[in-house]
Amino acid sequence: MGKFNIAVVSGDGIGPEVTAQAERVLEKIGSIYDHTFEFCEVIAGGAAIDAVGECLPQETLDKCLSSDSVLLGAVGGPKWDNVPGDQRPERALLGLRKAMGLFANLRPAIIHPSLKDACPLKPHIIGDGLDILIVRELTGGIYFGERGRRMGELGEEAYDVECYSETEIRRIAVTAFDAAMKRSKHVTSIDKANVMESSRFWRSIVNEVAKDYPEVKLDYMFVDNASMQLIKDPHQFDVILTTNMFGDILSDEAGMITGSIGLLPSASLGSSTLGMYEPVHGSAPDIANQGKANPIAAILTAAMMLRYSFNLSTEAEAIETAVELALDEGCRTADIATEGEAVLSTAQMCDEILARLK
Repeated sequence: MGKFNIAVVSGDGIGPEVTAQAERVLEKIGSIYDHTFEFCEVIAGGAAIDAVGECLPQETLDKCLSSDSVLLGAVGGPKWDNVPGDQRPERALLGLRKAMGLFANLRPAIIHPSLKDACPLKPHIIGDGLDILIVRELTGGIYFGERGRRMGELGEEAYDVECYSETEIRRIAVTAFDAAMKRSKHVTSIDKANVMESSRFWRSIVNEVAKDYPEVKLDYMFVDNASMQLIKDPHQFDVILTTNMFGDILSDEAGMITGSIGLLPSASLGSSTLGMYEPVHGSAPDIANQGKANPIAAILTAAMMLRYSFNLSTEAEAIETAVELALDEGCRTADIATEGEAVLSTAQMCDEILARLK
């Protein structure tokens, strides 16, 4: 029996719709396994800009830091496109990650066998399915480097600096190698070492870390080639280790390979059990408040929270099994339905998962 306090940042777009379903699933898990999950709603992103004029209020940050974990829906949308860059909704994510010390983002890209037809790749490429884990560095790199505007020889110019320290590289590499030891013992580190000095330094530190994991196969790939290989032969990858910006791009590409980013969870972790959990799909404002959003990513994100922050692997597996059963038995939201299949709403899909949760 356990009691867990969860700060919930529902956010923008479809965020409130999908986090509500994740909360329903956690409440059901609590009733089955005798746990109590208490949810504290806080604001960030566009919703916070509208309410208080800033994307990450101090009250939100304080409550997130004092919670046992953070469940986040999504932030951002075209409504705030004209907000200055350092105040945009997405800056709330960077601020939360930095303040919480969340340096590692784990994004599994899995193709469920019953959804192979939803994958845009040809069947012979996918084979029996796909299971890749992307380990992305979160608090360093170009997103946190020096930036600004200045006058240059050709007029005004803007710059963003990519910078990584040995500590930042070493700790994310350890995370990736530890994960590989529990999987197929293969790490592919992705960089741009033929051009960027930060990537050459990245390689040197990853090589040092690899010496502590002699059972793990390590190879390297340039990011441009990696983006092609994910489409051409995704089965060659097990654990992908990469930087903040490259991971941002490649994880979305890997997500689309699975058939829908509405299926993909993620976990942002640090050196403590406090983590932030968010589905990959973003705010999708074009379908917000229509009951069309797929709640599976948010629900599987909640399962990752149980596993990584609360050490409740049995409960996490129960959720994952219920999702798998629902998909195997033909439950579909619009994003994963084929022509002629019945389409469920956001809440109805959650209903089907709850019915199979035991």
